[in-house]
Amino acid sequence: MDWNHCFSHRRFGQDYISAAPRTPYERDYDRLIFSSAFRRLQDKTQVFPLPGPILVHNRLTHSLEVASVGRSLGKIVGEEMIKQLGSTLREEARSFYQVDLGSVVAAACLAHDIGNPSFGHSGEAAISTYFLEQANVSLQGETLANHFNKAEWQDLTHFEGNANALRILTHHYGNRQKGGFQLTYSTLASIVKYPGESLAADGKTLLTKKYGFFQSELAAFAEIASVLQMPRLQENPLLYQRHPFVFLVEAADDICYRVIDWEDAHRLGIIESATAIDLLLNLLRALRRENMDRIQNILDALGNDPREQLAFLRAQCINYLVIHCAEVFMNNEKALLTGRYNRSLLEGIDDEARQALDAINQVTIRKIYNHETVVRIELAGYEVMRSLLSAFIPAVLSPAPSHKDKKLLQLLPAQYRLAGTGAYEKALSVIDFVAGMTDSYAMELYKNLRGISLPTHT
Repeated sequence: MDWNHCFSHRRFGQDYISAAPRTPYERDYDRLIFSSAFRRLQDKTQVFPLPGPILVHNRLTHSLEVASVGRSLGKIVGEEMIKQLGSTLREEARSFYQVDLGSVVAAACLAHDIGNPSFGHSGEAAISTYFLEQANVSLQGETLANHFNKAEWQDLTHFEGNANALRILTHHYGNRQKGGFQLTYSTLASIVKYPGESLAADGKTLLTKKYGFFQSELAAFAEIASVLQMPRLQENPLLYQRHPFVFLVEAADDICYRVIDWEDAHRLGIIESATAIDLLLNLLRALRRENMDRIQNILDALGNDPREQLAFLRAQCINYLVIHCAEVFMNNEKALLTGRYNRSLLEGIDDEARQALDAINQVTIRKIYNHETVVRIELAGYEVMRSLLSAFIPAVLSPAPSHKDKKLLQLLPAQYRLAGTGAYEKALSVIDFVAGMTDSYAMELYKNLRGISLPTHT
């Protein structure tokens, strides 16, 4: 790849370039902000159950904060690119890094969770589990698994929110415009953390930890990779080199969930004030970027309000983690461009700071991700998502739907009704519908279909 050619303001699915006062990348951001898919993130669980008497982050507020951090990270890196590589950059490239990189990273950050289903990561697992558990169940005289080829079955039994994000952004749904959101190729490439198909995901490397596109979007990603000159590393299973901007999006996400989940847990009383404050102070000391006497003086001034103390420390930690990640990016820019850098930017910071982050992460896993309320919402998600799929998948795959099946199919929005298409496309249309639901709507529909409650008039 080449820093002069790894970006493009051309739009996926659009064969013309429109003039507007906003840059193409600012328009990407705006298209996402005003979309219904993004708006639904306000009622999708980030970590803790929603709603509650104490406000915690949901997928939407998390995405907005990641976008803010990503914009700062992109701006810093863009400015450094001009300083270090200015003589090797064409005029268009200099303009891009000076003005637009921050907007690209911000837009990609805004979209990074748009493919995640309800109920946190358990929603992803529940979709996969349904297909695994029903693999040998007979459906119209044939097992469910036999309706799909090997690659299609791998997609369904290893459902991935990252791949679903690219599908939402690029797929041509019924009664919708070609090219999905018609975002720029630069923004689309920047959200694909794992640029391979599901059969390439073996968990052994950064690239193959998960996968980035379904079989239905294989051609779409090939087009993105071609425009941005992303090398194809292997043909079967298909795998590409990661785009360097992905590392900035990933770092923004990593920084936010490492620090902000921590703040939510403190608000809920899961982590005591002393532990929360001490571990963030240790991180700041390890980052060696601030006069610790000044920080302590501010903490003393906020001494009667631990929440404000933690909010101050959270802001300081994010600021200096951004600076460190930008340094790691620039120190490894050649390796990032050639695909030889194979870890996250946060993993590239110095050992002492990484150890301080790991200490926070260990407490996070022990006290937050395994907290009773989190476990309960995950278990509820399993039951709800599997129950919905159990209703709709047989109905959509049946060549002779029953009276009940026909009623169920009437509930599918028009853009997901795919008469005459194959089993894989029909199954994905149901997943599009179910994965796109908010927590509240999924729970309501689950209760309606189970006869637990009746729908209310609107």
